[in-house]
Amino acid sequence: MLTLEQILEQWKIDCEIDDIELDKSSRETPKLHAKYIELLTQAKLQKSRKEYEFKSLLKNKFMWYNGKMDKTKMDELGWDYDPFDGLTKPMKSDMDYFYEADPEIQKIQSAIDYWKTVIDTLSDIVSNITWRHQTISNMIKWRQFTSGA
Repeated sequence: MLTLEQILEQWKIDCEIDDIELDKSSRETPKLHAKYIELLTQAKLQKSRKEYEFKSLLKNKFMWYNGKMDKTKMDELGWDYDPFDGLTKPMKSDMDYFYEADPEIQKIQSAIDYWKTVIDTLSDIVSNITWRHQTISNMIKWRQFTSGA
């Protein structure tokens, strides 16, 4: 899967409409649509994978923070036996602070946000491609108008 930066670089090239060969640009539209739909689909799948990974991690973190995880599982995950570093266990209402500050949770949430941004960007690109024929049509009409037709 391409990164967001790579997608944007490709789009800078792909969005160009050759104003000399409008028919060629028009014929390229379905290819561009297919290319960016494929990227959009891949991005949606990546986001789904990260969301499933997040749910699994959140369950494990819940078990760990609440003292319900056995030492074998903690060793397997490489987590300390004391999630609070010697502090007394916080009240239930304060647990969100620990979840929100947890680096592993933040890492996956950041990845989910990244894939949301990629999806939004690709959706905008696909929308632009969907209406590309209208832009080409407007260019043709402008030429006709300026040539006195």
